[in-house]
Amino acid sequence: MPAFTMIKKITHKPCSLSEGKSAPAKHQLTELFWVLGPAFTRWAESHMHQQGMTPQRLRLMGALLENGPMMMSGLKDELGVTATNVTALVDVLEKDGMVERKSHPTDRRATMIKLTVKAEKRLKENCAEFKDRVSELFSGFAETEKKQLVDLLLHVRNALVDRDILEISDVASKTSSSRQKL
Repeated sequence: MPAFTMIKKITHKPCSLSEGKSAPAKHQLTELFWVLGPAFTRWAESHMHQQGMTPQRLRLMGALLENGPMMMSGLKDELGVTATNVTALVDVLEKDGMVERKSHPTDRRATMIKLTVKAEKRLKENCAEFKDRVSELFSGFAETEKKQLVDLLLHVRNALVDRDILEISDVASKTSSSRQKL
């Protein structure tokens, strides 16, 4: 089934003025990203086996595991989300005992966010297993197709970096540490 036909069956398209297969490829890509972004998030969420954990919370905790304690503004930039999103994520994770707020060592106006020992343990035990479950979605792809898709998505990521939408330090860049720009 062509990808464009599948979009129609999955959901109605926002701002749809296209003519199906005759739509320019750039419009088809836009519509695919509109549908696939939220659908992939729902797929990932359906594979979370930890109570109260979401892919967004996992990403925030992963950033803290990799970088150590961070200020809220650093988390906002690392995750590519708004300050409001970071605050909401930190509030929930703090309530669940996964992160804690600490005073900044040199700037008393700033607050550092730090993983708890409980969170570090859970991440180290469950992260690879979670990624294995979620990546099952790509099991029907040949290795060469997976690599091609990664390269194409890195091009998209770079286009967003060039437009100051994402930071080059975003998690996606770590997919291919040998290439900062393609």
